Amino acid sequence: QVQLVESGGGLVQPGGSLRLSCAASGFTFSMFAMSWYRQALGKERELVASISSGGGGTTYADSMKGRFTISRDNAKNTLYLQMNSLKPEDTAVYYCKAVRRSTNYWGQGTQVTVSS
Repeated sequence: QVQLVESGGGLVQPGGSLRLSCAASGFTFSMFAMSWYRQALGKERELVASISSGGGGTTYADSMKGRFTISRDNAKNTLYLQMNSLKPEDTAVYYCKAVRRSTNYWGQGTQVTVSS
């Protein structure tokens, strides 16, 4: 049974930090590229960052560059997203996604709210 379980979301003040985790099971995590997406209320889901299966390649959406860092630990089957200098516009549900060729899996999401 494939599972992607996000955690680490919550309420944080502007300028604060959060670290999201995505625990994977039921598939060979190290063979899949991984991504973080987010979806704000009333908006389309957007790509935040991606990382290659081995972790050597990363890409970021322009608005996240320099503030967010995606990483993975293949020994722990876990994906991370370190988010710094958070802004109110970062408020969204954050999802992790696993992709390999035509196969993709999604997590259920974790809410991040940036507010004073």
